Amino acid sequence: MPSELDIQGVFVPSFFAVALAAYILTYLLSGLLARTSFYNFVWHRALLNVALFVCITGALFSFSQWLSS
Repeated sequence: MPSELDIQGVFVPSFFAVALAAYILTYLLSGLLARTSFYNFVWHRALLNVALFVCITGALFSFSQWLSS
């Protein structure tokens, strides 16, 4: 993956694109967890959401680095 993305003349770090995709996936997964009542078993919902975001961001970034090599 290139280090920067060119979006109509504006250079954006590639990590921003990965973080945006991770945010969308975390939002969808959070909705799924809410519908299945999984949050009833969780001590701190916001902490779980942040941890999911960090894990998904790391996984997507590692996957994108693996694809570019």
